[in-house]
Amino acid sequence: MPGMYYYGMYFDPTYLLVVLGLIITLIASANVKGTFNKYDKISSRRGITGAECARKILDANGLYNVRIELGQGKLTDYFSPKENLIKLSEATYNSTSIAALGVAAHECGHAVQHQVGYAPIKLRNGIVPFVNICSYAAIPLILLGIILSQFGLAMFGVILYGAVFAFQLITLPTETNASARAIQTLHSMAILDEEELVGTKKVLTAAALTYFASAAATALQVLRLLLIVMNASGRRRD
Repeated sequence: MPGMYYYGMYFDPTYLLVVLGLIITLIASANVKGTFNKYDKISSRRGITGAECARKILDANGLYNVRIELGQGKLTDYFSPKENLIKLSEATYNSTSIAALGVAAHECGHAVQHQVGYAPIKLRNGIVPFVNICSYAAIPLILLGIILSQFGLAMFGVILYGAVFAFQLITLPTETNASARAIQTLHSMAILDEEELVGTKKVLTAAALTYFASAAATALQVLRLLLIVMNASGRRRD
């Protein structure tokens, strides 16, 4: 659609895609923080902490070698397979809330995924170096291709940026599966009862939505880059 997009001193309408992506991620982020804060005020009936919950789940799965450490901040919890370490944030480690237990169990879900050789997480971890290269190289290649009127090179840059989106798509089943494992484990080990699990599910669902939002924002950015390259190529032909 020649003439639809304007650059340089003119307003670039494709920035609307970036703004839309930002709005989506901000809404998802606000939702997970609000949901966590709501259920972080509800203590579990058994009164165990996030760290104790994680230790019980790990030991029940034979993961005695996985360490649990106190981290900083809030909702910064993660599992590091290289270190055999679950780092629980300050809001999770010593908290007895149903929100904290859900987060702790979720990270244990990732540890179990590694133990059983869950395919999506193996694939995700395997392509991390390649995706990192793609994310660094994509934009310079696009700019260089446009400047030199080498639009094949610019399109290659767009494809490389698309690898970031593909990585995020692979991340989705990894995260949703870890949450499903968490809920099942919390129930089967009687760490939370049915009523408590309702709130925990809402916390983990809100957390999962942040990954969907991130993937959507990246998809919009890929579309924007594609439109920019196509427009530059069209103007060159004109």
